Amino acid sequence: MSTSFKKVIVIGGGGYKGHVLVPKLLKKGYEVVVYDLFLFGNYLTPDPKLTVIEGDVRDLPALKQALVGCDAVIHMACISNDPSFELDPNLSTSINYECFEPCVVAAKEAGVKRFVFVSSSSVYGVSEAPDVTEEHPLLPLTQYNKFKGLCEPLLFKHQSPDFVCVVIRPATVCGYSTRMRFDLTVNILTNHAYNKGLITVFGGAQKRPNIHIEDITDLYAELLEIPAAKIAGETFNAGYENFTVSQLADFVKKIVEEEFPEKAPIAITTTPSDDNRSYHVSSKKILDKLGWAPKRNIEDAVRDLCRAFKQNKFKESMTNQEYFNVRTVKAVALK
Repeated sequence: MSTSFKKVIVIGGGGYKGHVLVPKLLKKGYEVVVYDLFLFGNYLTPDPKLTVIEGDVRDLPALKQALVGCDAVIHMACISNDPSFELDPNLSTSINYECFEPCVVAAKEAGVKRFVFVSSSSVYGVSEAPDVTEEHPLLPLTQYNKFKGLCEPLLFKHQSPDFVCVVIRPATVCGYSTRMRFDLTVNILTNHAYNKGLITVFGGAQKRPNIHIEDITDLYAELLEIPAAKIAGETFNAGYENFTVSQLADFVKKIVEEEFPEKAPIAITTTPSDDNRSYHVSSKKILDKLGWAPKRNIEDAVRDLCRAFKQNKFKESMTNQEYFNVRTVKAVALK
């Protein structure tokens, strides 16, 4: 570690990205606290430097206790992905927005020195701009991306020399995690190609930036080490490849057929979609200011998933609700 931080709390660290990020933080030598409801199960490997707390981000007294002694926060807790808001708008409002600023204030009062907030590139909604930069107006189409955008200024209200705040707007994440999600674009397409020999494209013309799960979690870890002056009060897009959903389907078809020749030919069918989010995200700022660029691509993500299928890592990947956020939240009837 190149910073003086010793103890990091990952709020919402029990999810898809958290299960990839936490082992990296431990490997770097941090003490790590994971604070999460663990709705989707806990597959984190026990470690002497890992403290796991099953808690609700809305439970401020419990969260304050978890923050004791922590130097840095990586905040990922939310009811994630847009369809989740069809479940219970009040639930999503309380988790994704109402408890956010109290969490920030509690972190600052606890002596936290750095706060990394994971927002979303979906805050841009629909844009015809050739490259959507961080200065682009936020045009959210759903409550999920609306609240992500509204939380950002709430964080920066509390920015100070002793409390360094930074916002990351990641592209749609893809690739393998021990807490797998099959409700994200590339992962969905790969799952269907492997299991059904058929990829259904909803719409197809929408542009969707993607980023490999290993790259985005590398970035979250690196943000604890980058000098404060480079990131204080800054917002960064973090994407890599901008393709249409139809292009993504073509990539997935090609790679799955290469990895599983017996499944060829995999068919692609297109159907209308009411999900019109479309934007071409620029990640030039993070490259220019931090020298950061992804090292992996969509092909790597699809091949990683194919490898996991070959190793039988998934249990009933088309139907197991654990792999689908909306289904799980419905099943547990979270209030």
